[in-house]
Amino acid sequence: MKTQLQQFWKDEDGATAIEYGLIAGLIAVAIIGVLSTLSGDLKGLFTRISTELTSAAEAE
Repeated sequence: MKTQLQQFWKDEDGATAIEYGLIAGLIAVAIIGVLSTLSGDLKGLFTRISTELTSAAEAE
């Protein structure tokens, strides 16, 4: 029983998976933060593109 308990404490496979999960979570939070910051700029850009395309279509 003591040997099994020592092996359990020395096993780092689960810790590595948890670390990768935390890194992936932090990357996701960073992406969400950047996209929410840029959302107003992107909305304005697509609105301007839509307006220009509509104007070009009406001019023909």
